[in-house]
Amino acid sequence: MSKQLVKSGAIVSAMTLISRVLGLVRDVVIANLMGAGAAADVFFFANKIPNFLRRLFAEGAFAQAFVPVLSETKENGDIDDVRELIARVSGTLGSLVLVATLIGVIGSPVLAAIFGTGWFVEWLNDGPEGDKYVTAAFMLKITFPYLFFIALTALSGSILNTYGRFAVAAFTPVFLNVAIISCALWLSPELDEPAVGLAWGVFIGGVIQFLFQLPFLKRAGFLLKPKWGWHHPGVVKIRTLMIPALFGVSVSQLNLLFDTFIASFLKTGSISWLYYSDRLLEFPLGLFGIAIATVILPSLSGKAAAQNDQAFRHTMDWGVRAVSLLGIPAALGLMVLAQPILMLLFMRGAFTAEDVQAASLSLWAYAAGLLFFMFIKVLAPGYFARQDTKTPVKFGIYAMVANMVFNLILASWMGYIGLAAATSLSALLNAGLLYWGLHRGDVYRLSGQTVSLLIRMLISAALMASATYYFSPNFSQWLQFDLLTAALWVTGLIAVAGAVYLTSLMVLGVRPRHLLR
Repeated sequence: MSKQLVKSGAIVSAMTLISRVLGLVRDVVIANLMGAGAAADVFFFANKIPNFLRRLFAEGAFAQAFVPVLSETKENGDIDDVRELIARVSGTLGSLVLVATLIGVIGSPVLAAIFGTGWFVEWLNDGPEGDKYVTAAFMLKITFPYLFFIALTALSGSILNTYGRFAVAAFTPVFLNVAIISCALWLSPELDEPAVGLAWGVFIGGVIQFLFQLPFLKRAGFLLKPKWGWHHPGVVKIRTLMIPALFGVSVSQLNLLFDTFIASFLKTGSISWLYYSDRLLEFPLGLFGIAIATVILPSLSGKAAAQNDQAFRHTMDWGVRAVSLLGIPAALGLMVLAQPILMLLFMRGAFTAEDVQAASLSLWAYAAGLLFFMFIKVLAPGYFARQDTKTPVKFGIYAMVANMVFNLILASWMGYIGLAAATSLSALLNAGLLYWGLHRGDVYRLSGQTVSLLIRMLISAALMASATYYFSPNFSQWLQFDLLTAALWVTGLIAVAGAVYLTSLMVLGVRPRHLLR
């Protein structure tokens, strides 16, 4: 089974790689267009709120509740039961999200005031930052409908993933990036406020993503007429699981919004610096962590439904090994090459060397928690697959409260860097609690071989980071390089890092069979 998981994981990672590369291109275009100034802060703010609800209603809580129930129905029922469940879920979810979308569009000034309180206070007092509030409220009216389309896209993607068709859902985000890039290049220059063009890119991208998946859903035989099904047994089970899952997913998302709330009181550029550093963190997180989590949830759900406890534990163990193999060197690599990568990708147009230095500090803080973010993605499905959504919620609430405390303490001391550090610390706490709960319940515990592998991966990654740091020029030297020279240096350093890491693993006895068993 691990070989099949490796194959599925490789497919998702390959499709995700295309999406993430285009995502970086998108961020390069945005950085060149707006840098880290007021307009960039407003766009990232207006984009963050519908994305928060997207992860709440679509990719997060809904998928965690829907996939196990769909897998159970597939395992124990017939195709008609599956089709009826999908029709009822699509009608119910679509109706609820449509209402939420309309409320969001109408109430955008209220949302902008709640989550951008610092700007709202400035607007009330006719301060210089007041225009940010007005622009944010307007842009939310454009970006908020993205929620409706992406929720339905997540539904169809969950169906296709459950039936082993991972490539379509993993490739879909490419269209969002293409839409934003296109609007940034051709629409934004024609507008008085370029950021509004980016908002239209978000809206258009949501529509295209939804339409792209429909033919594949039809080919699979699941493009059905939606039906309202609030009291359908499958829907009842999903919403019963989804309610606590909503709180669980909302924990991390509320942490991000709380970060935005505090950042609105900090100096201009804070939201943008956090955004750019977070985007670099999302590259390995999406490529490795989320890709592995995507393929193991349906597998774990099937094994839980079949009550195959041994295979369940082996799949969990494989997930931990897979994300550690890639996550440990990715975290240390981002720390060592933070400034060169930010400089290479973003330092042009309105994005300055000072912005590079500022964003690199928050990237270091985020990267310290990268492995824990990945562990959360792998450990949480161990609960969701067994239709236990309450325990992760409890642990998530503990992490959320801790994050808020860390935010207040560290932000007053370190500013926006403290917000990133607090996020990493709360991820450490959340991952630790998730593992403790699985261990205590005798659901999963690290095997001795996995512990040995983790130690060898840490040693190899430390040697890799040391070698990369030794060969890397200092910041003043990087500033003297032209674009081609900087690209060659970064590529060369990444090649050195990969060679040292793989060689160290081989010397320490790590072999491919350790991930295929």
